[in-house]
Amino acid sequence: MAKSLTDAQVEQFVEEGVVRVDGAFSAELAETCRTLLWNSIDADPDDRTTWTEPVVRVWDREDEPFRQAANTPRLLGAFDQICGEGRWVPPASMGTFPIRFPLGADPGDTMWHVDGSYKGPTPGWYWINVSSRERALLMLFLFSDTGDKDAPTRMRLGSHLYIPPLLEHAGEEGISLDYLLDKLDGTDHLPEAQVVGEAGTVYLCHPFLVHAAQPHHGTEPRFMAQPALLPSSPLRLHRADGAYSPVERAIRLGLDRTRVSEA
Repeated sequence: MAKSLTDAQVEQFVEEGVVRVDGAFSAELAETCRTLLWNSIDADPDDRTTWTEPVVRVWDREDEPFRQAANTPRLLGAFDQICGEGRWVPPASMGTFPIRFPLGADPGDTMWHVDGSYKGPTPGWYWINVSSRERALLMLFLFSDTGDKDAPTRMRLGSHLYIPPLLEHAGEEGISLDYLLDKLDGTDHLPEAQVVGEAGTVYLCHPFLVHAAQPHHGTEPRFMAQPALLPSSPLRLHRADGAYSPVERAIRLGLDRTRVSEA
């Protein structure tokens, strides 16, 4: 499969935890998907009086237009480059859609966090482990044009390197996400970026990237999906052949930096 990313973009992903793919799918396909989403919520695109909540969530969609958006040749090539050729499962759905409306109100979900990927032994929070069980990537799909006033997701660049040392002690079992929440202050000095771009833009994020929502101060609703890319086999942090994917390399880099600083 043809390469979608330059070598520099791949290295950017390892160091910063995110790479932006412009034109990952077409604006026309984005519009089709927006129409499907409008039809699934109690709000009218032509009647602002029906926009009453700062965020409305639509849960997983498997419609063909969404599958097409997630499986374009440009994205499939990028998945191979970032996750390793054949080490991921073609996306069949789009995860959660947090649709944010321009009300300027606090949506109540703006805390910095890392996404969990599996259910642990106790109910409640999702869990996470050092080898990113059941998640190869966090992906952010823009289905509407998104500027800096349109509630763009915030990201702390390089924050993914700070997470592996917090997880290593827990081994394969991992930990509940609530354990991490009060430990993310160690990333607050890092540069911040926003998920902005035209409809059809996709951000491929390391599973450990620290990110947060924010209120919408623009004029039009923001449509975004945040699916996971699933691994076809567990990520491995010890490979005899050294054929680590960029996702695995980043985890190892985070662990190695901590060991050097403690030496």
